[in-house]
Amino acid sequence: MPALNVEFSDAELEELRAIAAERGVTLKALVREATASDIQRHRALKEGAQVFRRFFTEAADEFAAAFPDDEPRAGTAAA
Repeated sequence: MPALNVEFSDAELEELRAIAAERGVTLKALVREATASDIQRHRALKEGAQVFRRFFTEAADEFAAAFPDDEPRAGTAAA
């Protein structure tokens, strides 16, 4: 299995060890759990953004009709 060496400051490492001890897990398990959690969060955010973009694109005409004052004026670029 591939491995990764990660450098931490002394203070960071001390804090990570304390957290691992509080949770009753090894330092390695704590870091793996945090990494796996971040990967899952990143995937969920990407998926949520895709769903939102698809919804907004499909409902663009309805949004334009409901909020005409928020529509860009002709000849101006949308921000």
